[in-house]
Amino acid sequence: MTAPTSPLISCTPGVRSGKPCLAGTRITVSDVLEYLASGMSQEEILADFPDLKAAHIQAVLRYAAEREKRLSELTIA
Repeated sequence: MTAPTSPLISCTPGVRSGKPCLAGTRITVSDVLEYLASGMSQEEILADFPDLKAAHIQAVLRYAAEREKRLSELTIA
C-alpha cells in the first residue's frame, strides 16, 4: 500500500487493520466512499460525523482518484 499523500489521511498499524483512515479517527477512506456511493450527501456525512470537515471528504476523493490512477498505470505497464 502506498502512503497517503494528504495529512488528513493516515495509516496506523492497529487502527482498522492499518487501512487508510481520516487522521485522528477510525473512519476509513472506504467508509466515506461507501457512504457517498450509497447516496449520502457530503452534508449528511458531515452531520453524522461532526468531527469531520469538508476538507476530509475532499481528501478521501483525492486519495481515491490518485489510487485509481496508480492502479491504471500499473495495469498498462
